[in-house]
Amino acid sequence: MNKEENYKLLFEQVKALIAGETDEVAIMANVCAAIHETMGFFWTGFYIVKGEELVLGPFQGPVACMHIGYGRGVCGTAWQRAESVVVPDVEAFPGHIACSSLSRSEIVVPVFDTDGNVKAVLDIDSKDLNTFDEVDQHWLEEFVKML
Repeated sequence: MNKEENYKLLFEQVKALIAGETDEVAIMANVCAAIHETMGFFWTGFYIVKGEELVLGPFQGPVACMHIGYGRGVCGTAWQRAESVVVPDVEAFPGHIACSSLSRSEIVVPVFDTDGNVKAVLDIDSKDLNTFDEVDQHWLEEFVKML
């Protein structure tokens, strides 16, 4: 299967997996685990808005930064802009926060509450350059709408 087909199948599986669940942390945990395992990314997880910073939430992968300021790094930038940010080469992104030197490319997708405010971000890292494209962005934005 190609990437698009993997996402389509995974989307339906995750939709069924979280149907009827109301606990946001449980949903985030299973969403990131399903994406991580199926797509084989290096790091997949959520940062949750708490005051003026993002705090580490459910994730899969090696240990990570626990606090990220508003507008800092890729995650803080996606929060500030309230839009997805795709970074083909993290070393070329001004102010990138290197939680791991193994991360080479990244995508961050904001999660919105019912009032349109960013309440969390989905952060995914790859060990390879240029991993993420418009296919990833489209499907990951669809995933966070389920939250």
